[in-house]
Amino acid sequence: MKILVINGPNLNMLGIREPGIYGKSSFADLLNLLEATARELGIEVEQYQSNHEGDLVDKIQWAYGKVDGIVINPAAYTHTSVAILDALKAVSIPAVEVHISDVDARESFRQISYAGLACCKTIKGHGLEGYREAIVYLFQILQ
Repeated sequence: MKILVINGPNLNMLGIREPGIYGKSSFADLLNLLEATARELGIEVEQYQSNHEGDLVDKIQWAYGKVDGIVINPAAYTHTSVAILDALKAVSIPAVEVHISDVDARESFRQISYAGLACCKTIKGHGLEGYREAIVYLFQILQ
């Protein structure tokens, strides 16, 4: 089983960007968590991060026929990108949306999720652990 984890803009700045909201863990800590989760479940996890919307769309399209599930944190594009929604719908790969912070408790514009409309589950406000939860969820439903 192969799961693709897609991270959107500014997530490469974890630990630096607004640690009061996103925590003090770094992007390297997230990558280590993904690797540990993959080892624990005996699956392959590939991580991709970009600050560019088109690159994220390209990676979702690339995933067609190559991965069994997608974990996606579109970051700011969550609230603006119909293109990411359309790409997720086009490939029809089971996807889980993840947000490190509880977006429902933040600004009203952050409560809109286009990408989430194409996802089978959304996990928000669980910090980096939300990624582990998303991978485990996909592992369970894909077996």
